[in-house]
Amino acid sequence: MTKIIPAIDLIGGQCVRLEKGDYNRLTVYSAHPAEVARCFVRAGYNRIHVVDLDGARMGRIVNKDTLRAICSVDGVEVDFGGGIRTENDLQTAFDCGARWVTAGSIAATDSQLTERWIARFGASRFILGADVNDGRIAIKGWKEDSGISLWDFLEHYHSLGINKVLCTNIQRDGLMQGPDTELYKSIMNRYPDVELIASGGVGDATDIESLSRDGIPAVVVGKAIYEGRIRIPGLELCTEGRHSSLAKRIIPCLDVKDGLTVKGTNFVNFREAGDPVALGKAYSDAGADELVYLDITASAEGRKTFTQVVSRVAEELNIPFTVGGGISEIADVERLLTAGADKVSVNSAALRRPELINEIARRFGSQCVVCAIDAREETTGEWRCFVNGGRVPTERGLFEWAREAADRGAGEILFTSMNHDGTEQGYANEALARLADELPIPVIASGGAGKMEDFLNVFARGKADAALAASVFHFGEIAIPELKHYLLRHGINVRV
Repeated sequence: MTKIIPAIDLIGGQCVRLEKGDYNRLTVYSAHPAEVARCFVRAGYNRIHVVDLDGARMGRIVNKDTLRAICSVDGVEVDFGGGIRTENDLQTAFDCGARWVTAGSIAATDSQLTERWIARFGASRFILGADVNDGRIAIKGWKEDSGISLWDFLEHYHSLGINKVLCTNIQRDGLMQGPDTELYKSIMNRYPDVELIASGGVGDATDIESLSRDGIPAVVVGKAIYEGRIRIPGLELCTEGRHSSLAKRIIPCLDVKDGLTVKGTNFVNFREAGDPVALGKAYSDAGADELVYLDITASAEGRKTFTQVVSRVAEELNIPFTVGGGISEIADVERLLTAGADKVSVNSAALRRPELINEIARRFGSQCVVCAIDAREETTGEWRCFVNGGRVPTERGLFEWAREAADRGAGEILFTSMNHDGTEQGYANEALARLADELPIPVIASGGAGKMEDFLNVFARGKADAALAASVFHFGEIAIPELKHYLLRHGINVRV
């Protein structure tokens, strides 16, 4: 079985995670990294991968005191990287208690100095940090291309006796879209004596199982643990709980009809809102955390048009985006993921054939599956699920269907209140809070945003992990930067 090595990334003395190495896409999980380390050890994970992200960017160890505090936790073994540029940095890391040091940028930029370190401290104290982007080694906090190929890098240091390699595909890091198993297998085939540590892209336990089947000895896991996709008992106490400490996401939704963005009220009365690619790029530049694109017609011709839109969006965006509409089989999922989507949203087809969720999760990973639920509150107080764009009622209730979808492997629930959609009167916070309390996966709120206070309420009262909206963004009623600063002033953790 592949050994899991939890990651603790440090910025400003706090436990954080980045997406694809982007310092502007940061989530803070805890202000007390040593307590997080203690939680890992209590759960049986004694080895921890610690990275000083401030150090990687600044070229010197910055979070020395935090490193020392982590290393002082009883029973922990730390491999440390980030900011090691001189022998004094190296000695500092060892003096703080690190058992191993990961040499990445310095190994690529100054091989002679690294060779002297190996001769003095011994190859067994070093892990070779191979941060890979398009087959070459990235350096300086992943901001620069060293120009050195992965294979030349590995060959040189393997000949010097280093047999531990931490390989990260930085295009997958922090996105939970699955590890680059082909890359890791190719390294193992060429260097069977190397203790390979995989990193980047793990989204859930199925990814760990995949690595294990391919014989990968170990994997560093960060975001999937902190987001609750891989459960570590007691960790929620150290990170102050999923609903209070994780950054909340702001997600504009773009309904696409005949290649144009449209928006309706209560699922009818549509009006045009602009080009979906240009609009998505504007939202990305404004600070949106993710986007959702929905093909609301999904006819055969519509699917062709929509797939072209997805390809164009993927070329322009640097944030994750989900696509949905008319997805009823694995081929639909493959088509859209190949076009560049990060996740797919399934709704009507999953209600008609729930096994679809299992099939997508097994093939592509739970992190790719968003189960969208359109539901209306009846006069009895019960929430009934609808299909076909909210036109056809079913016998399924909101809460029992959401629980089943999560059990089948959905990575997120996107709940749209049909009562609230397009009304700009606020979200269905009571129903959302119940979903958040009952489900082990993130809940995205949809339907009803009209003012910034509605977003505050959906996070504070509705306990949502993300808030989706359309009209207020499309027609300029709320600007995302102002919304995020408003939420921060009111104590809601968001990325800025």
